[in-house]
Amino acid sequence: MADLFDSAPPADTDGAAGPRPLADRLRPRALAQVIGQGHLLGPDGSLRAMLDAGSLGSLVFWGPPGVGKTTIARLLAQETDLVFVQISAIFTGVPELRKVFEAAKMRRANGAGTLLFVDEIHRFNKAQQDGFLPHMEDGTILLVGATTENPSFELNAAMLSRAQVLVLERLGDDDLELLIARAEAELGRTLPLTDAARASLREMADGDGRALLNLVEQVAGWTPDAPLDPKALGQRLSRRAAQYDKSGDAHYNLISALHKSVRGSDPDAALYWFARMLEGGEDPRFLARRLTRMAVEDIGLADPQAQAFCVDAWETYERLGSPEGELALAQAVIYLALAPKSNAGYVAYKAARKAAAKTGSEPPPKHILNAPTGLMKDQGYGAGYAYDHDAEDGFSGQDYFPEGMARDAFYQPVERGFERDLGKRLAYFAKLRANRQGG
Repeated sequence: MADLFDSAPPADTDGAAGPRPLADRLRPRALAQVIGQGHLLGPDGSLRAMLDAGSLGSLVFWGPPGVGKTTIARLLAQETDLVFVQISAIFTGVPELRKVFEAAKMRRANGAGTLLFVDEIHRFNKAQQDGFLPHMEDGTILLVGATTENPSFELNAAMLSRAQVLVLERLGDDDLELLIARAEAELGRTLPLTDAARASLREMADGDGRALLNLVEQVAGWTPDAPLDPKALGQRLSRRAAQYDKSGDAHYNLISALHKSVRGSDPDAALYWFARMLEGGEDPRFLARRLTRMAVEDIGLADPQAQAFCVDAWETYERLGSPEGELALAQAVIYLALAPKSNAGYVAYKAARKAAAKTGSEPPPKHILNAPTGLMKDQGYGAGYAYDHDAEDGFSGQDYFPEGMARDAFYQPVERGFERDLGKRLAYFAKLRANRQGG
């Protein structure tokens, strides 16, 4: 996929080439003209520092569409006097790669270097990615890859060890306004929009500079009697679909944001991320399952009803379907966010699993084993067992851990919600146990 301002060299607006799109005409001709990536290209930017030091190495650009990945790669080649070669992992197979590498070797033999830009690099499989390594190591190519997916998941370790990952950010509102101003200067006219509609246009672009320029190009061709307001603009243009891939990085980022907003007792933020996922087309059943997990993991026994509330909301969704059933899930989001929080049960469970793995096959103490046969009675099974109901307070205080294993306190309830009462019960039994064992 081509990126912001990526195209062939400028062509005349007249003649066989035809008129050039606005995005092509506004393509930066120097790194200083790139909008929105100051953390990389500004005076203190990491990429600027590499260039100034003459130490540019292979790179992987990770960022959303329309933020300048291809443009920056092209300008890097220009600034370092390297031949710019662009391929796409979608359309390039092993035979084409061999030709690219052979051409780069020939250039190198003639004293010229190659900056190979690979768009959608994450679409190459592991074996194909490995094919780049020797050419990166011997200097045949300087690789610049571009991906919208998390490189940690999509690129193999060998490639990541030879290339530095640089994160490109989605364009902010000020960046988009600057882009509109540049477009108006290029077009020689102001967009026929009110200030509110201008802001709405930037929102429609959703941080994508290329998408914004395509929208600007459409709006610039209109000649309304008066500047359009947001409602009129919305009737003429469709809002750009939010960036969301139900199996990709955005999926995990947004569910993480929802989970942490619930854990942080912020119902408004939690509802926002819940709505973002629904707007992106997420399966409400996935959300119902994750909400139930939050109830178990982050609320636990501080509010034992939270789990049942989520299961009920899940069942309500199954009966009503979308969109009506989604309201039940939204109410579960609110309930969880405002519920008292405790992960004491979760921590206790993990600690018990760790202890169980460590102690291996230690048997239970004989006094709590059943003895259905005479042989088992002769072996001491059940001997000395104290039946708790026979005790005056219903508590014997016996030790139920394996013989020789020190007693541990896995469960440490918090002073919140229902667990405050459970803590009192725990302390009560601990006191009785000490009295029984001491006696």
